[in-house]
Amino acid sequence: MSAVALSPLRLWLVAARPRTLPAAVAPVLVGTALAGTEDVFHGGRFACALVASVFIQVGTNLANDYSDARRGADTEDRLGPVRVTAGGLMPPQRVLVGTWVAFGIAVAAGAYLAAVAGWGLLVVGAASIAAGVLYTGGPRPYGYEGLGELFVFLFFGIVAVAGSYYVQTKALRWEAFALAVPIGLLAAAILVVNNVRDIDTDRRAGKLTLAVRLGRLRARRLYAAMLAVAFLCPIVTWAAGGLSYCLLFSLLAIPLAVPLVRTVGTRTDGPSLNAALAGTGRLLAVFAVLLSVGILLS
Repeated sequence: MSAVALSPLRLWLVAARPRTLPAAVAPVLVGTALAGTEDVFHGGRFACALVASVFIQVGTNLANDYSDARRGADTEDRLGPVRVTAGGLMPPQRVLVGTWVAFGIAVAAGAYLAAVAGWGLLVVGAASIAAGVLYTGGPRPYGYEGLGELFVFLFFGIVAVAGSYYVQTKALRWEAFALAVPIGLLAAAILVVNNVRDIDTDRRAGKLTLAVRLGRLRARRLYAAMLAVAFLCPIVTWAAGGLSYCLLFSLLAIPLAVPLVRTVGTRTDGPSLNAALAGTGRLLAVFAVLLSVGILLS
C-alpha cells in the first residue's frame, strides 16, 4: 500500500481503524437502551455520548499509531494492516495533530454532557482520554505492560455503559454494571486478537502485551473464555432478577462466535487473524444490538 494509491480521506480512515469502532458504539447503545426501560431518552445526550465515545476511540487509535511507530513496535514484518506512521503514508506530526483534533471533538461533546448531566462527567472524560494517550504513549505505556485489555474492559465496558445510562437518567443501577461486563469483555477480545496476531513482532520490540506475557496458547484460551463469559452474563443478569428473559436475545449471536474461536485458536497467519479481528468487532456490534433490543423489550 502506498500513499499515492490512497486519497487523504482514505488515509484517515485507515488510521482511524474502523474495525475497532464497534467498541465505541456498543456501550452507548446498551446504556441508552437501559435508560429506555424507564421511558427516558434524550436524543441530544445520546448523540453527544456517541460522538464522544467514537472520537475517544479514534484519538486512541491515532495516538497508538504515532507512539508505536516512534517506539519501533510497528515494523515491516508485522502481520496486521498497514499503520500510516510506520508505513510512511502520513507524516508523524500530521497524525499527532489528528489525534488531538479527535480528542478535541470528544471534549466538545463531553462538555455538553457535563453541562446537562453533571460536571463530574468531565473527570470521566479526562480519564478516558488520558487512558487513550497513555496506552502506548508516555514514559511507561500500560499497553506495553500487558494492561491494555484491562483498560479496554474498564473504559469501553464499565465506564461507557454506566456513563451512557447516567447521562440519560442522572442515576445508576446495578443492571448498568452487569450489562457492561459482556460489552467490556467483547471489546477487550478485539485487542486480544490484535495482540495474538502481533505476538512475535511485539516480543521482538519489547512490547509485553498480555498475549506476549501469557504465550500464544493461553492467550487463545483467554479469548475463548472472554467470549463464553460474555454470553453467560445476560443469563446471569436475567436469573438475578434484572430485566426479563428478552435479554437472552443476545444469545442469537453465538453462531458468529464459534468460527472466531476456532480461527483464533488454530491460525497464525495475518489474513486469518485480521479477519477474526474484524469478525470480533462485528460480533460485538451484533451482540450489542440484540442485547439492546432485549433490554427495550424487557
